[in-house]
Amino acid sequence: MDPEARDRHLLYDSPALRGFAGVDLGRAAAPDESTILNFRHLLEAHDLCGKILDTVNFYLDRKGIRIATGTIVDATIIAAPSSTKNSKKERDPEMHQTKKGNQYYFGAKAHIGVDSKSGIIHSVCTSAASVSDVHMLPDLLHGEEKKVWGDAGYQGQTEAIHEAAPQAQDMTCRRVKTKQGVDEDEKRRNRTKSRVRAKVEWPFRILKRVFGYTKVRYRGIKKNHEWLLTAFALVNLYQHRKRLTPQLAPLGA
Repeated sequence: MDPEARDRHLLYDSPALRGFAGVDLGRAAAPDESTILNFRHLLEAHDLCGKILDTVNFYLDRKGIRIATGTIVDATIIAAPSSTKNSKKERDPEMHQTKKGNQYYFGAKAHIGVDSKSGIIHSVCTSAASVSDVHMLPDLLHGEEKKVWGDAGYQGQTEAIHEAAPQAQDMTCRRVKTKQGVDEDEKRRNRTKSRVRAKVEWPFRILKRVFGYTKVRYRGIKKNHEWLLTAFALVNLYQHRKRLTPQLAPLGA
Protein backbone atom coordinates (compact mmCIF):
# COMPACT_ATOMS: atom_id res chain seq x y z
CA MET A 1 0.00 0.00 0.00
CA ASP A 2 1.27 3.47 -0.91
CA PRO A 3 2.14 5.77 2.02
CA GLU A 4 -0.56 8.24 0.97
CA ALA A 5 -3.21 5.50 0.83
CA ARG A 6 -2.11 4.30 4.26
CA ASP A 7 -2.39 7.84 5.63
CA ARG A 8 -5.94 8.12 4.25
CA HIS A 9 -6.96 4.87 5.92
CA LEU A 10 -5.49 6.11 9.19
CA LEU A 11 -7.67 9.22 8.99
CA TYR A 12 -10.75 7.00 8.79
CA ASP A 13 -9.58 4.62 11.52
CA SER A 14 -8.28 7.09 14.13
CA PRO A 15 -10.53 9.76 15.72
CA ALA A 16 -7.44 11.24 17.42
CA LEU A 17 -5.67 11.65 14.08
CA ARG A 18 -8.76 13.21 12.50
CA GLY A 19 -8.96 15.68 15.37
CA PHE A 20 -5.29 16.55 15.02
CA ALA A 21 -5.62 17.06 11.23
CA GLY A 22 -8.90 18.96 11.51
CA VAL A 23 -10.86 16.40 9.44
CA ASP A 24 -14.59 16.19 10.20
CA LEU A 25 -16.17 13.21 8.43
CA GLY A 26 -19.61 14.64 9.22
CA ARG A 27 -18.90 17.49 6.82
CA ALA A 28 -16.63 15.99 4.16
CA ALA A 29 -14.71 12.86 3.27
CA ALA A 30 -11.05 12.49 4.22
CA PRO A 31 -8.59 13.82 1.62
CA ASP A 32 -7.84 11.33 -1.14
CA GLU A 33 -4.38 9.96 -1.96
CA SER A 34 -3.67 12.60 -4.63
CA THR A 35 -4.47 15.45 -2.25
CA ILE A 36 -2.20 14.00 0.46
CA LEU A 37 0.56 13.44 -2.11
CA ASN A 38 0.30 17.02 -3.42
CA PHE A 39 0.38 18.34 0.14
CA ARG A 40 3.56 16.36 0.87
CA HIS A 41 5.18 17.69 -2.30
CA LEU A 42 4.26 21.23 -1.25
CA LEU A 43 5.94 20.73 2.13
CA GLU A 44 9.08 19.35 0.46
CA ALA A 45 9.28 22.05 -2.22
CA HIS A 46 9.22 24.87 0.33
CA ASP A 47 11.31 23.13 3.03
CA LEU A 48 8.41 23.48 5.45
CA CYS A 49 9.11 20.32 7.45
CA GLY A 50 12.15 21.91 9.08
CA LYS A 51 10.00 24.92 9.93
CA ILE A 52 7.45 22.60 11.54
CA LEU A 53 10.21 21.30 13.85
CA ASP A 54 11.31 24.86 14.65
CA THR A 55 7.71 25.94 15.32
CA VAL A 56 7.09 23.03 17.68
CA ASN A 57 10.30 23.82 19.57
CA PHE A 58 9.30 27.48 19.82
CA TYR A 59 5.93 26.40 21.20
CA LEU A 60 7.66 24.19 23.78
CA ASP A 61 9.95 27.06 24.70
CA ARG A 62 6.93 29.26 25.45
CA LYS A 63 5.64 26.48 27.71
CA GLY A 64 8.90 26.54 29.67
CA ILE A 65 10.46 23.47 27.98
CA ARG A 66 13.63 25.01 26.61
CA ILE A 67 16.76 24.11 24.68
CA ALA A 68 19.74 24.79 26.96
CA THR A 69 23.51 24.58 26.51
CA GLY A 70 24.08 20.83 26.40
CA THR A 71 23.62 18.64 23.32
CA ILE A 72 23.69 14.84 22.98
CA VAL A 73 24.38 13.49 19.49
CA ASP A 74 23.56 10.04 18.15
CA ALA A 75 22.33 8.20 15.07
CA THR A 76 20.15 5.22 14.23
CA ILE A 77 19.81 3.08 11.11
CA ILE A 78 16.46 3.03 9.29
CA ALA A 79 16.12 -0.06 7.14
CA ALA A 80 15.25 0.14 3.43
CA PRO A 81 14.04 -2.67 1.12
CA SER A 82 17.06 -4.52 -0.25
CA SER A 83 15.03 -6.46 -2.82
CA THR A 84 15.31 -5.68 -6.54
CA LYS A 85 11.77 -6.91 -7.23
CA ASN A 86 10.42 -3.55 -8.36
CA SER A 87 9.72 -1.70 -11.60
CA LYS A 88 13.34 -0.52 -11.96
CA LYS A 89 14.84 -3.87 -10.96
CA GLU A 90 17.27 -2.17 -8.59
CA ARG A 91 17.69 -1.14 -4.98
CA ASP A 92 17.37 2.51 -4.02
CA PRO A 93 20.68 4.02 -5.30
CA GLU A 94 20.71 6.62 -2.48
CA MET A 95 20.61 3.97 0.24
CA HIS A 96 23.73 2.04 1.14
CA GLN A 97 24.91 -0.86 3.24
CA THR A 98 26.83 -0.74 6.51
CA LYS A 99 28.10 -3.25 9.02
CA LYS A 100 27.20 -3.01 12.69
CA GLY A 101 28.64 -5.70 14.89
CA ASN A 102 28.54 -8.86 12.78
CA GLN A 103 25.44 -7.89 10.81
CA TYR A 104 24.96 -5.88 7.63
CA TYR A 105 22.18 -3.28 7.29
CA PHE A 106 20.89 -1.58 4.14
CA GLY A 107 19.11 1.74 4.37
CA ALA A 108 19.40 5.27 5.70
CA LYS A 109 20.67 6.78 8.92
CA ALA A 110 18.93 9.41 11.05
CA HIS A 111 21.30 11.69 13.00
CA ILE A 112 19.91 13.90 15.80
CA GLY A 113 21.05 16.53 18.27
CA VAL A 114 19.09 16.39 21.54
CA ASP A 115 19.07 18.83 24.46
CA SER A 116 20.71 17.14 27.45
CA LYS A 117 18.16 18.54 29.96
CA SER A 118 14.79 18.66 28.24
CA GLY A 119 15.34 15.89 25.67
CA ILE A 120 14.12 18.16 22.87
CA ILE A 121 15.40 17.24 19.40
CA HIS A 122 16.68 20.47 17.86
CA SER A 123 18.72 19.18 14.88
CA VAL A 124 18.11 16.38 12.36
CA CYS A 125 20.27 15.11 9.50
CA THR A 126 19.65 12.16 7.20
CA SER A 127 22.23 10.19 5.23
CA ALA A 128 22.85 6.78 3.73
CA ALA A 129 23.56 4.14 6.37
CA SER A 130 27.20 3.93 5.24
CA VAL A 131 27.98 7.55 6.23
CA SER A 132 30.00 7.81 9.44
CA ASP A 133 28.30 9.46 12.39
CA VAL A 134 31.14 11.98 12.82
CA HIS A 135 30.53 13.52 9.38
CA MET A 136 27.21 14.95 10.54
CA LEU A 137 28.41 16.10 13.97
CA PRO A 138 28.85 19.86 13.21
CA ASP A 139 25.33 20.05 11.73
CA LEU A 140 23.80 18.61 14.90
CA LEU A 141 25.00 21.46 17.14
CA HIS A 142 23.20 24.80 17.53
CA GLY A 143 26.41 26.68 18.40
CA GLU A 144 25.63 27.77 21.96
CA GLU A 145 26.64 24.53 23.65
CA LYS A 146 28.75 24.37 26.77
CA LYS A 147 28.92 20.55 26.66
CA VAL A 148 28.54 17.98 23.88
CA TRP A 149 27.82 14.33 24.70
CA GLY A 150 28.13 11.28 22.45
CA ASP A 151 29.20 7.67 22.35
CA ALA A 152 32.71 6.45 21.59
CA GLY A 153 32.02 6.71 17.86
CA TYR A 154 32.46 10.49 18.19
CA GLN A 155 35.85 10.24 19.90
CA GLY A 156 38.56 12.50 18.50
CA GLN A 157 36.17 15.17 17.21
CA THR A 158 37.09 17.89 19.71
CA GLU A 159 38.27 20.25 16.96
CA ALA A 160 35.08 19.78 14.92
CA ILE A 161 33.01 20.42 18.06
CA HIS A 162 34.89 23.65 18.81
CA GLU A 163 34.46 24.88 15.24
CA ALA A 164 30.67 24.48 15.50
CA ALA A 165 30.38 25.47 19.19
CA PRO A 166 33.47 27.39 20.36
CA GLN A 167 32.58 27.23 24.08
CA ALA A 168 31.68 23.53 24.14
CA GLN A 169 33.46 20.96 26.25
CA ASP A 170 33.93 17.57 24.58
CA MET A 171 32.07 15.07 26.81
CA THR A 172 32.00 12.19 24.31
CA CYS A 173 32.85 8.74 25.62
CA ARG A 174 36.34 7.31 25.12
CA ARG A 175 37.39 3.83 24.11
CA VAL A 176 38.52 1.90 27.16
CA LYS A 177 40.38 -1.00 25.58
CA THR A 178 44.08 -0.36 24.96
CA LYS A 179 47.15 -2.47 24.27
CA GLN A 180 47.76 -2.48 28.01
CA GLY A 181 44.26 -3.77 28.74
CA VAL A 182 41.09 -2.05 29.98
CA ASP A 183 41.43 1.50 31.30
CA GLU A 184 39.27 1.28 34.43
CA ASP A 185 39.41 5.03 35.13
CA GLU A 186 38.16 5.84 31.62
CA LYS A 187 35.52 3.14 31.93
CA ARG A 188 34.27 4.77 35.15
CA ARG A 189 34.15 8.19 33.48
CA ASN A 190 32.26 6.73 30.53
CA ARG A 191 29.69 5.26 32.89
CA THR A 192 29.10 8.70 34.39
CA LYS A 193 28.77 10.28 30.94
CA SER A 194 26.36 7.56 29.82
CA ARG A 195 23.86 8.57 32.50
CA VAL A 196 23.40 11.81 30.56
CA ARG A 197 23.89 10.34 27.10
CA ALA A 198 21.13 7.72 27.62
CA LYS A 199 18.50 10.45 27.17
CA VAL A 200 19.16 10.44 23.41
CA GLU A 201 17.77 6.91 23.13
CA TRP A 202 14.22 7.96 24.08
CA PRO A 203 13.45 9.80 20.81
CA PHE A 204 14.60 6.76 18.82
CA ARG A 205 12.46 4.49 20.98
CA ILE A 206 9.38 6.66 20.39
CA LEU A 207 10.10 6.90 16.65
CA LYS A 208 10.49 3.15 16.19
CA ARG A 209 8.38 1.51 18.89
CA VAL A 210 5.54 4.01 19.39
CA PHE A 211 5.30 5.48 15.86
CA GLY A 212 6.39 2.21 14.19
CA TYR A 213 8.95 3.86 11.88
CA THR A 214 11.41 0.98 11.43
CA LYS A 215 11.61 1.18 7.61
CA VAL A 216 11.90 4.13 5.24
CA ARG A 217 8.63 5.23 3.68
CA TYR A 218 10.01 6.53 0.36
CA ARG A 219 12.86 6.12 -2.10
CA GLY A 220 15.62 8.72 -1.81
CA ILE A 221 17.21 10.57 1.11
CA LYS A 222 15.44 13.91 0.61
CA LYS A 223 11.88 12.60 0.96
CA ASN A 224 12.73 10.55 4.03
CA HIS A 225 14.59 13.48 5.59
CA GLU A 226 11.52 15.70 5.28
CA TRP A 227 9.38 12.96 6.84
CA LEU A 228 11.86 12.55 9.72
CA LEU A 229 11.82 16.29 10.46
CA THR A 230 8.05 16.15 10.93
CA ALA A 231 8.23 12.87 12.85
CA PHE A 232 10.78 14.25 15.31
CA ALA A 233 8.63 17.37 15.81
CA LEU A 234 5.85 15.00 16.88
CA VAL A 235 8.30 13.06 19.05
CA ASN A 236 9.04 16.30 20.91
CA LEU A 237 5.35 16.82 21.57
CA TYR A 238 4.87 13.18 22.58
CA GLN A 239 7.75 13.30 25.06
CA HIS A 240 6.23 16.25 26.89
CA ARG A 241 2.55 15.42 26.43
CA LYS A 242 1.91 15.19 30.17
CA ARG A 243 3.25 18.69 30.77
CA LEU A 244 1.33 20.06 27.79
CA THR A 245 -2.02 18.43 28.65
CA PRO A 246 -4.02 20.11 31.43
CA GLN A 247 -4.40 17.76 34.38
CA LEU A 248 -7.97 16.95 35.32
CA ALA A 249 -8.94 17.61 38.92
CA PRO A 250 -9.63 14.43 40.93
CA LEU A 251 -13.27 13.48 41.51
CA GLY A 252 -14.76 15.17 44.56
CA ALA A 253 -12.17 17.97 44.60
